[in-house]
Amino acid sequence: MPEGPELHLASRFLNEACRGLVFGGCVEKSPVSRNPEVPFESSAYCISSSARGKELRLTLSPLPGAEPPRGPLALVFRFGMSGSFQLAPRDALPAHAHLRFYTAPPGPPLALCFVDIRRFGHWDLGGEWQPGRGPCVLLEYEQFRENVLRNLADKVFDQPICEALLDQRFFNGIGNYLRAEILYRLRIPPFEKAREVLEALQQRRPSPELTLSQKIRAKLQNPDLLELCHSVPKEVVQLGGKGYGPESGEDDFAAFRAWLQCYGMPGMSSLRDRRGRTIWFQGDPGPLAPKGGKSRKKKSKGAQQGPEHRTEDPLLPSTAPPRTRGAHRGPPEQSRVEQPEGTSLQQDPEAPPPEFLRSSGHRRPRRIKADTPSLENEGTAAS
Repeated sequence: MPEGPELHLASRFLNEACRGLVFGGCVEKSPVSRNPEVPFESSAYCISSSARGKELRLTLSPLPGAEPPRGPLALVFRFGMSGSFQLAPRDALPAHAHLRFYTAPPGPPLALCFVDIRRFGHWDLGGEWQPGRGPCVLLEYEQFRENVLRNLADKVFDQPICEALLDQRFFNGIGNYLRAEILYRLRIPPFEKAREVLEALQQRRPSPELTLSQKIRAKLQNPDLLELCHSVPKEVVQLGGKGYGPESGEDDFAAFRAWLQCYGMPGMSSLRDRRGRTIWFQGDPGPLAPKGGKSRKKKSKGAQQGPEHRTEDPLLPSTAPPRTRGAHRGPPEQSRVEQPEGTSLQQDPEAPPPEFLRSSGHRRPRRIKADTPSLENEGTAAS
């Protein structure tokens, strides 16, 4: 399931892929999509993008002299479990392209498509970020940190820290693989009470005797949990690539796999939290671990496993179906969750219903031969 880094990489891809392209005509929605129609028509318009947490905003801006005269229109996308953007030839649309933006002549006939195999993705008209989501962990760090520490009395912090980290009111952009990596680096048991983990950060103040460079060095060498909620997603964004261009190959996720230290890794244990999502960790699970839940340890490849030791592995990116040059979806969730998109933010609105566990194969669309988009910074994140 796409998390904050994947949405930001998708936004960067869109800005680079659409640079210099002129789109025209109506926006076309597939008849099977339950999302709203997009009432936009222009003889010539451009497309730009930005991201915040687990949401992406697409802005359609008519060019001077375009007909009919009208203002820009913004759409906010949530990718659900399998959403992504792809740029494809107009006569070879990818399967499950539920929203399509066509280029205008005389340029090459292309289509920018929002592709969503499972149809949990959603778009809203108007361009407003979804109400109730907290500050973005990537781009709004200081506001994010203040929002968490100011609201520690909220009942969500009575929960285990691994479950609180998925609450998008406070941790907008954090998902399943990020929470595992963050807690693992700090050796925090996933089922410790969230408030007890975070309350200590309210008193954390650097010594006034330290110079600025010493304070920065101390912060980098000994980051706390909220700092890692900012820096760990940034690491994923800085990896770049992930199948964006032909030089890396459609299924080349080697850099991401090499970066993972905990999520689905051999030697790690796993438990399902109260929402049915699998949390990966090392060592003691913590005092709030689900009663009756049995920790399973993933063995190294080739190790002998009997039925009593088998556990579901997460669907890592290398097993994802191939696709065109487009925005990476991130490592899909392998575990069940309680409710589909449309539930409260506390329960992570991108979550699929229990019966959907893994992505199915789909027709492989033709790849556009174009220059690989660079991953230039789209904004400055507070650090």
